[in-house]
Amino acid sequence: MEQHAFELRHGLRLLVGRAPHAGTCCVAVFVRWGSANESARGNGIGHVLEHMAFKGTEVAGPGGLPRLRDARQVNLEAERLGAEVNAHTDKDHTAFYMRGLPQHAERMLRMLAEIVLHPSLPAAELERERQVLLQEFAEDEDDPVATAFKLLDKASFGLHPAAQPVMGTRRNLERFTREDLVAHRAAGYLAGQVVVGVTGDVAPAAIERVVEDAFAALPPGAVAPVQEPSWRGEILTRSLVGSSQSHLALAFPVPSRRSDDPVAAVAAAVLGEGMSSPLLHHVREQRGLAYYTACSADVLDMCGQFVVEASMAPADAEPLVREVMALMREHAERAAPQELERARSQLAVRALRSRERGLRWLEDLALEWLATGRLRDEQHRVARVQAVSAEQVRSLFERMVLSPPALALTGAVGRGMRDRLRQALAATGR
Repeated sequence: MEQHAFELRHGLRLLVGRAPHAGTCCVAVFVRWGSANESARGNGIGHVLEHMAFKGTEVAGPGGLPRLRDARQVNLEAERLGAEVNAHTDKDHTAFYMRGLPQHAERMLRMLAEIVLHPSLPAAELERERQVLLQEFAEDEDDPVATAFKLLDKASFGLHPAAQPVMGTRRNLERFTREDLVAHRAAGYLAGQVVVGVTGDVAPAAIERVVEDAFAALPPGAVAPVQEPSWRGEILTRSLVGSSQSHLALAFPVPSRRSDDPVAAVAAAVLGEGMSSPLLHHVREQRGLAYYTACSADVLDMCGQFVVEASMAPADAEPLVREVMALMREHAERAAPQELERARSQLAVRALRSRERGLRWLEDLALEWLATGRLRDEQHRVARVQAVSAEQVRSLFERMVLSPPALALTGAVGRGMRDRLRQALAATGR
């Protein structure tokens, strides 16, 4: 993939990954404006706006008269090209994207620009979509995994906006108005907040001309970055009716994406990437304490969490925490060279795989560019991971185990479990 980067008017940025042999094309718009940018009263409005962007558009037509497209026309225009249209909201950004054929790249860019820049946000559609969102909210509340991660954010960051759920609150969803959506969009959809991305068999210079024209209506400006939260390190539990199993999420603080530090990703791969990793080998294969467990470095613009999660029988929650803490302390004393070699290789393969998944490649680079102001080529990114030393990994584990961990347990939660989990976190051995 040939990487091309352009800085356009008013701070708008364009990233093009030219892939001459790719059969499909991906176009995307990334806005540095997510749930962490919302007030408590406005929490969830970005997710509503993301849904409503596809409910119709309004642009100036011939003679200055407005040209309106309803939701069906917006979708039909894309589907006539065989293109897929979608979007998602996260804590630090919102993304809109389309996948289709390379020969339709310029047309898809103009369609996406219309959806992002000129949504009509009809009030009648908002009332209908509100019911869909409330049903989605209810389903999310019943999900032990989703609930665990929402609790984990509160246990990690307290009342900071980084702990707010992307979906917001039921009370907020019930009262947002069209005027609220318009104001939220105007506050954050600014040229300096946006990266447009394209991958596929495309001509970068031609794409640049189209983006300059199609996104010309983006107003100039940028928003001050969200302040990084302080780490809380609490234990929160929630029993869910009907659950016979438990889901646990355990987190430690790591640097945010702004720090531009690859060590946390390497450390997560060292501990829990693959079936031979210490986490899966000890917790799942040797002791059978969980039927699912994983480890990741969840790094966002303003914060970072080193997360171990697991699904298990309720009786296994306490011994699982003891096992994980023992592994963390072992790695704080020594990072085995063979584990580091495995982790580096797995991360290198993951980076190469992202090239084959256009949206993932675009999103990784766009968010790095927005957070750090830097954009590296793939070779440089892989080289930085390969340069991470065993001492750097060991030192990060040491800092993590000296911090109070954040823990969330949901599903089947027994009486007195919070105290037992606190004791398990403090235990010094297996």
